Order: sequence, then C-alpha cells, then structure tokens
Amino acid sequence: MNAPPDASSTANGPGFGPDLAEVFGPSQGAGGPELVQLLTPEGERVHHPEFDMDFSAEQLRGFYRDMVLTRRIDTEATALQRHGELGIWAQLLGQEAAQIGAGRALRPQDYVFPTYREHGVAWCRGLDPLKLLGLFRGVDHGGWDAAEVNFGQYTIVIGAQTLHATGYAMGIQRDGDVGTGDAERDAAVVAHFGDGASSQGDVNEAFIFAASYNAPVVFFCQNNQWAISEPIERQTRIPLYQRALGFGFPGVRVDGNDVLATYAVTQAALQRARDGQGPTLVEAYTYRMGAHTTTDDPTRYRLSDDVESWKLKDPIARVEVYLRRNGLVDDTFMAEIAAEADDLGHTLREGCKAMPDPLPSAIFEHVYAEETEELRLQREGFAAYQASFEGAHA
Repeated sequence: MNAPPDASSTANGPGFGPDLAEVFGPSQGAGGPELVQLLTPEGERVHHPEFDMDFSAEQLRGFYRDMVLTRRIDTEATALQRHGELGIWAQLLGQEAAQIGAGRALRPQDYVFPTYREHGVAWCRGLDPLKLLGLFRGVDHGGWDAAEVNFGQYTIVIGAQTLHATGYAMGIQRDGDVGTGDAERDAAVVAHFGDGASSQGDVNEAFIFAASYNAPVVFFCQNNQWAISEPIERQTRIPLYQRALGFGFPGVRVDGNDVLATYAVTQAALQRARDGQGPTLVEAYTYRMGAHTTTDDPTRYRLSDDVESWKLKDPIARVEVYLRRNGLVDDTFMAEIAAEADDLGHTLREGCKAMPDPLPSAIFEHVYAEETEELRLQREGFAAYQASFEGAHA
C-alpha cells in the first residue's frame, strides 16, 4: 500500500501557467473539450503538451494493483450489503482511476476531505478498508483516526466537506506550511466531491473563500455524470471545470478513467497549491458504472447503451493492455494480483461479519476532546435509563 515513486514531469512543466489560455487549449479527444489524456481506452500511450510525465514500470504496476484491489473492496462490500451485512454501500465501480490517480499524487503531509465514495483514496492513504465497512455496517460513525492518515471522516452532507477543506487549507496557510520551498513541509488539501455536489451552495461558497484567500486547496470533482438520477445536462450548461474561471482560479478537465493523466494533473494542481499559488478545480470526467448506492436502481433512469459504451473505457483494462503490450507484466504477476485480491476479499468478508455491535453508551464517546458538563449529565441519565431495564447492557 505504499505510494509509487514520484514521476518526473517533462521540461514543459506541469501546466497552470500564468496564461490560462494555455491550459484551456484545443480539444483533446473524446469526452468533451480540453480533456487531458495520457492513456487511451485502447491502451495506447499518448502525450500532452502541459501535463506529460514519465512513468516507471514499477509505478505502472502499482497503479494497476491499486485499482484491482480497490475494485475488489467495492465488489465485496456490495455483496456484503446484498447479504444483509451492511446497511448501505456507495459504489465506486468505474471510478478507480480517478481515485487512485488522485490518491497517489498526495504527499504524506497533504490532507484529504472525502465524500462517502472515496474508497480508493482511503486505500492510498493506508486506511484499513474494514474501517470503511464499520461505518456502513452501522457499528461506528467512522472508526479511524483522521489525523493518523490525513484522511477525514466520510461526509454524508453533500458538499459540506469543501468548506471544511477550504478552512483547513487556510489554517495550513496561516501556520506557514505553504510556499516555503521545503518539500517535506509545504502541504495542500484536496476536497473530493461529485458533479451533483457542484450544484450545492456550500461548494460555491468554498470556491469564493478559497479564491479570496488564495487557499492551498484542490477541488477534485469526480464527474460521473449522474447526481443520483439527474444527468449532468440538467446541472450545468458548460463543462464543470470552466466554472473555476468565474471564481478566479484555473480549472482543468482530465480523463477520469485514465490513471496516468489523473495522477499527472492532480500532482500539478497539488504542487501549485503547495507553492502558494492558490486553488485549482480538477474535473475528472468519468462514469458511474454501478448504482448511486445499493438502494438505487439506475436502470430506471439511464440507458443500457451508455453503460455498455463506457465499459469499453474501463480504467483497469486499459492499463492491463498497456502493461501486456509492452512486456511489463506476465501471467505470474497477474496471478499474484488476483490471489492478493482474493485474500483481501476473504479478509473483508470475515472481518465485517466479526464486527461487534457497539454498546449503546458508545454514542457519548469521542464527541468532544474534553467532556462537557452537559454531555456528562446526558451520559449519566442515559446510563440510568438503560439500567432500569432487566438484563440491559450499558
């Protein structure tokens, strides 16, 4: 679960120059205007004038492994929900490249504010996926130490995390951890959200604050084209990344099914933030292959032809084609990854079912750093109420 080694950018630099017109150049292939792409759906390596990078064989194999294991987390969790072991699950099927590319571009000191679907980013931050399942099983409210992995708690309120991210980024700025030139000190923040959240007031307010205070934050929008049942066409008349211009900072659209391009663009945006150049909006243009959550039925509102066409753009398949075509992997490597995925699936199944139910009194824990008098009285009153029942457990 270690991050792949940093790739080096070309002499042209990582884009986001002072002339924004250079970033918003000619169209770059299918997927709308100005799509940054480094690996086509057919597994062909292409180059981009602003965001090109060199990737080692080790790095490419690492991306492939991360995406395969992340997909296995998703499929196992979906199966667990269908068997009644989870209350709900938010699927990421088809969005593995967007999440792994963004997650692997982070440095240890960077901080992530996720939605409830960033299972791949959580994997990149070293978070035990069983802790994700605890939340969806309902045995805790998010059982990980956010400060330990610099990965915040999942956010259910749509778009709220963008304000949290902007405030945290302003704090980093005031702590003097931006623009020092020290690679181990300078930090940035990433706020993940979906295309549906882009219509929320919180997100637009976060844009205003980030632009006004030049906050070191990257707004990473996974545009999977469906806000539950609402298509992207009902949310915007322009590509989402172009909205950034109205707030005074750059935006870029990247092929969200291309892990190489997503990594390169996110790394450039993060470095821009760390250098003190302010926020960036990254729109990862992808597709939600599964349902919004396991309570959703996407067959009621979208065409199967669209899903079939996006299967041809599968983020994992294109990397596998490139690796095999260039002799960077063999059958032994693929078998090892498959076996690792099977082991992970077994661990998730058994670990999830073994999770103990929490004590009712656990709701009063981890509310404040120091217990308030009001909370103490509430806890004691609840304990007395519980004790009034025969055989009750606190």
